[in-house]
Formats: sequence, structure tokens, C-alpha cells
Amino acid sequence: MDLKYLKVTIENHVAQVSFNRPEKANSLHMPAWEEMKAVFEEMHDNPEVRVIVLTGEGKHFCAGIDLETLMDMQKYNTISCPGRRSEKLRRFILEFQNTITAIEKCRKPVLAAIQNACVGGGVDIISACDMRYCTDAAYFAIKEVDLGLVADIGTLQRLPNIINPGIVSELAYTGRKVLGEEAAKIGLVNQTFSTQEEMMNRVMELAKMIATKSPLVIRGTKEMLLYKRDHSVEESLDYMATWNAGMLMSEDLMEAFQASVQKRAAVFNG
Repeated sequence: MDLKYLKVTIENHVAQVSFNRPEKANSLHMPAWEEMKAVFEEMHDNPEVRVIVLTGEGKHFCAGIDLETLMDMQKYNTISCPGRRSEKLRRFILEFQNTITAIEKCRKPVLAAIQNACVGGGVDIISACDMRYCTDAAYFAIKEVDLGLVADIGTLQRLPNIINPGIVSELAYTGRKVLGEEAAKIGLVNQTFSTQEEMMNRVMELAKMIATKSPLVIRGTKEMLLYKRDHSVEESLDYMATWNAGMLMSEDLMEAFQASVQKRAAVFNG
């Protein structure tokens, strides 16, 4: 892919996707949002990719939506018809929502490795990831409240499934910063590290471990976890039975069994 605002490297079935606007604290303008959506849609079907690590180049992870992009919304005020103005603005918001959803819908697990700033749209992004890790110096904030906005592209919808809803309310109403240690305490991140190097070493270790597992099983596990989030236990068990009725007797099952008996590493196709 011809990318300017994101960097992608793939090695041993692990893709590292990095925001690449370090001079702007990795704030994302419209071209960067478009690239991010395209990247995760491509990763969805890329047989060489089994797991994704999402990072930020430079000092910060992601400072959210570029302010110029937010200011660009003023162009809708030139539309005289209130109905047409609202229709255009709704489509604008949905485009951003769909970009975040592309991360969630990607069949491959996404591990976010976060250093320093993760604010506004950055929180929307990590809320759509499967796992989150950060440095002690990382900080998180739902900054939209200080900009006169209701966070509208995923934070308020996904974060209550990750951390206590009461804490989500506190953060959304106040816009206060959550530092790395507190982020781990409240369950926003899986683990925090004293340095970025330590964090990346651990995250890449986990990603490589996941990449050795059956891709079919990993994709199915992500599907089941997301399905359960939005459905009852009974519905989820029924879907699980249907899924495994079609997927259980796979080549991966036999390969995993034989590898265990032969005491060797299993080798799976994409």
C-alpha cells in the first residue's frame, strides 16, 4: 500500500501499524483517517498477517483528531437547509465511526502499545482494540468535553464494556487525565511498563506468541468474544455451537494434535 501517514511492517505474521505524524503528536487529519481504514481493511484479508500491533511514531501514541479537521466542520454552516446540513454532518461523523469500527471488525487481534498522549480520538481507537498496554508516563483523556463536543466515534459506546461505567462517566464528564498506573488499576490497559522499550518487547513477545497459534482458531475466538459482548450467554452459546459445527474439524485441529504428540511447533496455513 502507498502510505504517507501510517507505517506498516510485517514480519513472521506480525504486522506493526504505526501512526506516522510525529511532528503533529500523531494527531490524525482526514487523509490519515482514510489510510487507517484502508490499512485495517487490508489486514482483515491479508493471509500473511495473523496479529497486529498498533503504535505511534515519535513521542506520543495519538493526540486524536487534528484540530484543522474539527474546524473543517464549519463548512457545513454554509448549507442553508437545516435538514441537508444535518444529513451531511451525520455522514461526516459516520465516516469517522466506520474507520474506528474497521479496527474492531478486523479478524486479527489488535494490540495497542501506548506511550505518552492518548487523548480524544486516540481513546476511541484503543477502545476498538483487543488489548492495550502502556508506559507509566502514558496518559489518557476524553478531551471532547473540553472542546464543547460529545465524544461521538466510539469511546462512549465501547469503553463501558472495558472499564466500570461509573469511571467512564467520570472521565467523560471531567476530561481529566488518567496516567499509566491508574489505567492499569481500572482495567483500561492490561499492563503498564516503566519504559517504552520494555513495553514494546513485551507486546511483541505476546504478538509473536499469538501468531504461532491456529489463525482459524484466533479468528474464531475474536468473533466469539465480540459476539458475546453484544448478546446473551444463551445466544452466544448457540452461535458458538453453530460456528464449531462448521470449523471444529479443521486441518488446524489435526496439526495441533500431531505437533503436541511429536513435541514440535505446529505449522499452520493462513
